[in-house]
Parts: sequence; C-alpha cells; structure tokens
Amino acid sequence: MEPVVDRDQKWLLDCLSATLDTSRDIRSFAEASLQQASSQPGFGAALSKIMVNKEISFGLRQLAAVLLKQFIKQHWQEDEETFVHPVVSPEEKAAIRQLLPPCLDDSHGKIRTAVSMAVASIAQYDWPEDWPELLPFLLKLISGENNINGVHGSLRCLALLSDDLDDTLVPKLVPSLFPYLHTIISSSHLYEKSLRAKALSVVHSCVSVLGTMSGVYKTETITMMMPMLSSLMEQFSIILQDPMQSEDPDDWSLRMEVLKCLLQFVQSISNLSETQFSVILAPLWQTFISSLKVYQLSAIEGKQDSHSGRYDSDGGEKSLDSFIIQLFEFLLTIVGKSRLVKVHTNTSITLLVTSHFLDCFYSCQSGCLKVIGRDVKELIYYTIAFLQITEEQEHSWSLDANQYVADEDDVTYSCRVSGSFLLEELTNAYGGEAIKSIMEACQSHFSESCQAKVAGSADWWRLQEASLFALVSLSEQLIEAEASKLTKDNLRNLLEQMITEDSGAGIHECPFLHARIFSTISKFSSLINRRICEQSLYAAIQAIASDVPAPVKVGACRALSQLLPVYSENVQPYIMGLLSSLTNLLRQASDETLHLVLETLQAAIKAGQEQSMTIEPVISPIILDVWSQHVSDPFISIDAVEVLEVIKNAPGCLQPLVSRILPPIRSVLEKPQSQPVGLVAGSLDLLIMILKSAPLDVVKAIFDACFNLVIQIVLQSDDHAEMQNATECLASFLSGGRQELLVWAGDPALTMKRLLDAASRLLDPDLESSGSLFVGSYILQLILHLPSQMSLHIHELVASVVWRMQSCEISGLKSSLIVILARLVHLSTPDVDRFINLLLAIPAKGYENALGYVMPEWTKIQGEIQGAYQIKVTTTALALLLSTRHVELAKINVQGNLIKSSAGITTRSKAKLAPDRWTTIPLPAKIFALLSDALIEIQEQALDDDDDEDSDWEEASNNGSGVPQDILYSSTVPSNVNPSVEHLDAMAKVFDEGDDDGDYDDDLTKVDPLNEIKLPEFLTSFVLNLYETDQALFNYLSQNLTDVQKSVVRKVIRR
Repeated sequence: MEPVVDRDQKWLLDCLSATLDTSRDIRSFAEASLQQASSQPGFGAALSKIMVNKEISFGLRQLAAVLLKQFIKQHWQEDEETFVHPVVSPEEKAAIRQLLPPCLDDSHGKIRTAVSMAVASIAQYDWPEDWPELLPFLLKLISGENNINGVHGSLRCLALLSDDLDDTLVPKLVPSLFPYLHTIISSSHLYEKSLRAKALSVVHSCVSVLGTMSGVYKTETITMMMPMLSSLMEQFSIILQDPMQSEDPDDWSLRMEVLKCLLQFVQSISNLSETQFSVILAPLWQTFISSLKVYQLSAIEGKQDSHSGRYDSDGGEKSLDSFIIQLFEFLLTIVGKSRLVKVHTNTSITLLVTSHFLDCFYSCQSGCLKVIGRDVKELIYYTIAFLQITEEQEHSWSLDANQYVADEDDVTYSCRVSGSFLLEELTNAYGGEAIKSIMEACQSHFSESCQAKVAGSADWWRLQEASLFALVSLSEQLIEAEASKLTKDNLRNLLEQMITEDSGAGIHECPFLHARIFSTISKFSSLINRRICEQSLYAAIQAIASDVPAPVKVGACRALSQLLPVYSENVQPYIMGLLSSLTNLLRQASDETLHLVLETLQAAIKAGQEQSMTIEPVISPIILDVWSQHVSDPFISIDAVEVLEVIKNAPGCLQPLVSRILPPIRSVLEKPQSQPVGLVAGSLDLLIMILKSAPLDVVKAIFDACFNLVIQIVLQSDDHAEMQNATECLASFLSGGRQELLVWAGDPALTMKRLLDAASRLLDPDLESSGSLFVGSYILQLILHLPSQMSLHIHELVASVVWRMQSCEISGLKSSLIVILARLVHLSTPDVDRFINLLLAIPAKGYENALGYVMPEWTKIQGEIQGAYQIKVTTTALALLLSTRHVELAKINVQGNLIKSSAGITTRSKAKLAPDRWTTIPLPAKIFALLSDALIEIQEQALDDDDDEDSDWEEASNNGSGVPQDILYSSTVPSNVNPSVEHLDAMAKVFDEGDDDGDYDDDLTKVDPLNEIKLPEFLTSFVLNLYETDQALFNYLSQNLTDVQKSVVRKVIRR
C-alpha cells in the first residue's frame, strides 16, 4: 500500500530514492536537487514528516533523518559556526517541534535514536524558553510502563540532552526527572538492564554538572537531591551485591553506570553521610572479587567471550575490559580522596572499599567524614591478579612486536595499566605498609604460580609476569623504600628468588615472562646481586643474537640500555658481536621497535669507546641509511641523529664521520627543491649536530661546503622546517667560527652582507611567524660574536625587531625578540638613555613610537619568558631601563593586575561576553613589580631546593607573614653593607642550577659575559640602591605592589 503523501512530499521521496540509485548521474542530480531544496522554506518540516511517517520504508525514513540532522545543524541557529543561510522560520520550527516528539516511541531503534538526536539538537537552542512542553512530554513518555519503545526513546533523548546541560538547567530538571529515573532503575522486573543503565547514565550526566558548578545553584540542587540519594544508594547496592556473571555485557554495562554515578557523587557532593555511603561497601567488594573470576575465564584465559571491542546501539562500549577499568578508576579516586581515608600512624594502614577491609567510618572532630578499613592486603592481592596478560594481548603482541613496545611504553588504556595506577596510588597513600603488602602479595602469587606449573597448567607464567610487572611499575617507590631500610632487604631477596626461578623457564614457551625478567633487571639493577646482573647482561646479548621470540628481544634491549653503562668493562670482548646483532635487528625493526633498537645502539656504542675507530665505518653507514629512510618521521630521525652524535663524540670518530656525512648533505642542499619531503630540514639537523662543540677546523670544513647553501635556503625557502633549521645552522656557524668566520670565504664584507641578508629575511614582518621562530638565537650570535660589525646596523636592527614583533603570532617568537632588545639595552650601557631615545625615534604602527609599543608588550609577557639566561638578560635590562629615570617611561601606562570578577558563576558564555579586565599602572611601577616578582621566584626556588634535597642553607624562620626570613637578606646586615657573598652565591646557585640542561640554545649563549651576573645579588643591590638614593621614587613605585611583593622588598631593605 502506497503511503499517503502530498505532492511536495512525493517529490522529496523521489529525490531520496534517487540518491540510492545505482546510476552515478541520477544520484548526483538527486543530491544537487536536495542541496538546492534545503534552502527553501518548508524543507525541514517535509523531512520531518517523512521521518515520522511509519508507512514509508525504513531506509528512506532513515535517510530523511540524516538530512534533518544536517539541516538543523546548518539552519537552526544564526550565531553558530556551522550556520548556513537562510535561518528556519519560527513557524517551521514550531511545526518540526510538534512533529518529532510523538515518534520517540517508534518500533525501529535506529529511528528512535535519529528522532532523539534531532530533538536534543533543537532543545540545545529552544528548551526551555521556546519549548516548555518538551520536558513534560518526555516525563510522560518515560513513565509509560506499557510503552517500552517510548521509554527507550525518551531515555535516549534525555541522555543526549543531559550531556549539554549547564548550571542553570540542572536545577530545573533534577526535581522532576529523578523520581522517574529512580523508578526505572529500581524496577528490574519491568525494565531490561540496558534501559536501567541508560537511566543511570542520565543521573551521571546531571551529577557531573554539579561537579562544575559553584555557589547557590549547586547548594540548592544538592539540597534537592539529598532526599533521593539514600534510595539511589540502596539501588546501587542491589545492583552490585550479586556476583558478576560471565558473558553478560548488559550486566557489566549496568554496573559500570553505577560506578560512574558513585564516582561522580564522591567528587561532586562533599557532605555524603556515613549511612548513605556505607550501604554500598559490601556489595562493591562482592562485585570486585567476583569480577576477577569472570575476567580470569573470559579475558586472561580466553575461555569465555569478553565482548572486547563491542558497542551497544548508542555507541557505548560493552566489553568486560571497560567495566574493569571503570572499577579501578573508582577505587583509584577513593584511595586518593583524602576525606575518605584515615591513616593510623601507630597501627596498620587501612583503606576503603569492602566489608573485608573496610569496616567502619570515622568522623573527625571537624566533622569531615573519614573512612577506615581493616587491611589493604586483599585489595592489593586481587589487583595484581588483574594485571595478568590477557589471551588477546598475548596473541596481538606475539604477532606484532611494535604493538607490544607501544603498549608498554605509551601506557595504553587497559586493565593492566589501570591496575598499576591503583597500586601506585596505594603506595603513595599508605607508604611502607602498602609496600610490604605488595611484596607479600607478589610472594603469594609466585608460590601459587609455581604450584600451577607443577600441576601442568599452561598459564602458570601469567601470575609471575604480573607480579614482576607490578614491581617494575613501582620501581621508584620500592628502590626508595629499600634504601631507607623499610623493606629490610626483603625486596632484594624476592626479586632474586623470582628472577632465578623464572630464568629456568623455556624461552619459547614463556617469552613474555623472559621479557619481563629482563625489564625487571633493568629497573632494579642497583639492588640485585652483581652476579645475577652480569648473567642477565650476557643472556641479553645472547638473546639479541639468537632466534628467540620478538618480545624476548624487546626485553633484552631494555636490559642492555640500562646495564651496558654500568658493566661496560665486562662486555668489551662481546661489543663487536653485539653491535653486529643490533644492526641486523635494526634491518628487521620498524616504528616502535626501531626506536628501541636505536636507543640500545647508543648504549652499546658508548660502552665500546675503546673500539670506536673500528665501530664508525661499520655503524655509521647503516644509521645514515635508517635516518634517510625515516627522515620525515621526527621521532625515528631524531633517534638516528642521536646515535650519530654518540659516534661523533667517540674518540677518533669525528673526522671520518664528517667526511662521510658532508658530501651527501651538500648534494641535498644544492638542489633543495628536488628533494623528498623532510630531507632538506633533516640534513640541516645533521649539520647542527656536527657543528655542536666541534673544533674550529671542522666548523671551517662545513662552512666551506655548506655556508652559502644554508644562506640560500634562508633567503629562498618557504618551508618553515627548513627555515628554522637553517637559522639554527647559521647560529651554530657563528658560535663555532666567531670572528674567524668572516675571512674564511676570502671577502669579509660579502660574508657579513650575506649574514645580514639572512637576518633581514627572517625579520621580515610579512614572513609567517613559524619561519622566523629561531631568529632570536641567530641575532644574539651576531651581537655576541660580531659586535663591531653589528654596531653599524643597530638602528636598522632595532626597527626590524620591533616591526617583526608587531606582526608575529607566536608568543615564543615574541619572547625571543624581546631578549634581543634586552641584550641591546645591555650593549648600550652606560648610556641606556641612548637606547630609549632610539626606540622613541623608530615608528611603530598604531603607536606614537616603538617605545610605546615595546614596553607594554615586554612587561605583559615578561613572566612568560623561559630559560635562565633569557630571564636574567630581560630582568636586568628592565632594571637598567628603570635606573635611567627617563621622563618618557613615566608617560607610558601598561597592564597591571587582574581585576577579580564578583559576578558569581563564570560560564563560557559569560567569559566570552565579559573577558578579563586589568588595572592600568605607570610603566616604572610595573617594572618595579616585575623585579619584585623575580625576587619572589628566586626565594621560592630556594625554598623548593631546601625542601627537596639537602641544602647548605639553614631553615629560614618565619615572621608569620608567610615569607621566610633571611632568604634574601639577613636582617642583621646593615643597609650600607652588601649582602654576604656566600649568601648571594647560594641563591645564585639555586637560581642557575637548571642552566646546564643540555639545551643547544644554552650552549650558544654560554659565551655571553652576562652569564656572570648573579641575579639575586644584582636585584638586591638594585633595590637597596634605589631605596637609599631616591626614597621618594622608591615609595612611589612601592604603592602599586601587592602584599607579597611588598613583603619580599622589605626583606631586602631591612636593616
């Protein structure tokens, strides 16, 4: 029977049918017709009529639903990013809103979902103001016990709606909605588990909004929820109390939604009572221990279906893994929630979770609820059992070593990783007692696995591997505990027992166990008997050369990376064989394993230093080949370059390596346009590596071969990576060649011109910011090493830097340009006024002069500048500028302090309408505040150093103001005496101790004499001098300081 439709609907149905035609031309014409019709009045209503007409075929209704969703997205709301003209008329909107809700009970699940999505999309804009009848309709539909399809549709719609709720809608929704949701959750005889789970997901979404709310809305809403909370907790208890069932994903999903709700309650509602929470403890423990049995059979042994990778009709994951991960996440939150934990210092440490090890609540005198349990041992014991390799993991990792390495290194989302996080949190929370429990649990599992092995179980090794995995994941805490004698050598004994016993297992039968043994030794080599470490080292070398499963080779590589630096003397007879094996392995490796093998090669080459001359001609060509094949992969190419750098630094290898690298790099740079993607930038990277700390003759050899080619890339390339690396390369030439560089080409003036041409291109305000990113380092090298030549171009340089600042879009670039200006301030001493006058003479777009632009920008981002050298140069430059008392500085007003809003809840929309507001203060006052901030930063770093490690400083006293005494300046030092050299040197050491971090940019700036400045001494002397020579200015500048800033300044001037 033909469906009853009008003429317009008939045309639309024909178009929809034509989009499914086998003819490409017909399909294209139909799609174009629909696209044109979408801008006509009534199109959305016509689609809605087709979608809700149950007489029309399911396929066409579904297609209409897809188009309607797109129509709403594009035409419903004018201020949306996705809006396409024209907007739907109010009359058509009303018609669509009337048509859709009655079809939420459609017999087709996909149609219900489509209608739900359309309703929820419209509700984002129209509910409740323009669609007040929506919620009553949904509540009526959800309460219909005899209309299960309607309950499905309304719940799906509410679930979508609840994902987009804000703090104004939740208070309106919760009182009406929660009673209906509770009815569904509690009526297991009426509603299937999937429906009850969907109802719980709506509860979770509403409570999630509470967690982001503050103020009166949150208080009122929680007050409304509290009467319902006890009954919800009772239902949670009922759902969790029965043992977990195998192959029942609907049950797993239901329990998972309960856990999500519980987690949100714990995080969002601060006044959960003892009675409300205690009801779920025993059922929660029942779920936890019974889930292990199901997980053992389904996931670990693979004897039952774990529904891995499966999803319900709404896209929710139904796997057992996802439930276990959610369970661990809840436990992890509980352990980390200090208000739910009570640690007894004189008794065993206790924990929340079950009736077995959680027996009672403890209420502090402050009224803060604490939870006390009886023992952590069982929780740890069961958690370690969850860490076993699953049958699916074993299969996947055996076939793909890259996946094994990736999952191990990248902490892939899994039960195994979630369980290890829980163990780590337990260790952090309960210290020695938890560590003792972990070792006891590992010992128990080890004994059980040995018994299973004797009994003939093929899976006996899994528990031993899981126990070692647990120990490895906690290696830092365990080694620290062993060092402080908390474990009384039990850890060493346990490790040696397990390693000795497990090493006898068949390497082909238990490859993952052997891999874990190797990684265990690499983590605990400082504890394990030297003889066992040496045996493992030789076993790892043998494994690399043998025909063993890939996971074993992975573990061997990990062990070698850690053991070779310690036992390099022992392996000299084997080093060439090891390098041969590793290079063979390198040819077979890819992706993740390639990274691992390259890392192991680094350790092996370093260990074979005495044989370095023999190593270079064997290894270098292979590594260069790997580098060239993966030059577009930043991770692998960097690894390859690091291996070449190790070869370069080996005795006698620099010259032959340069001779090998230079000819092919030159040929690449000669024809950059014809090279594969990434090869030019990668070749420049190689040059930078070779130039780093190279002797002068090597720098000259590279200069002769490549300098002009690098200049040409800077001048002509549009590739940002090439320009960045070429800029760094030029900086390296200057750092290594210095003044001598100018005469190498025979014409110093021409070389200088080429260097300035490159600077001009990089400072071009029209160049994209990314291309100029490293210009700061390059300009600094010009200033540091060619000062007399650069002094002739200071005016042009400053103007170019200012104009580049005005057009740059990257904060890091702007910061580096400010460092250049700061360095020029220093260069102008003792006449800093001259630099200020220079800025006054340079125009800046939108400002009276460059000074009016530069200083507000500089002071605004001074706090974002990173690097000890950069902070030192810019901070001291600001002090020099302030010391001039130049009249033009006081005429500039800059951004001061943030004005705190008193408008209540700050939502995203409010933030967009009312952005942050700041006070405005004179420039000199801002500079003085920034200098005070620098003193505070030095003080905080000094205190951190005192807290984190043994310090030469005695503990500072505190005067009650929150700022320790004697950190910046002893109160016993007279004002006319400089602070003690020892005291200031200690502060400078704290401030500068992070300088030597291996960063290449630091290497380039180490020659700058400004490095000799001790910033604490400089700032202290500056503040004292200002205080003693110009009291009026000092008082004026201090008026705009915060209390913390005033306090730190007082410490400096106190007599």
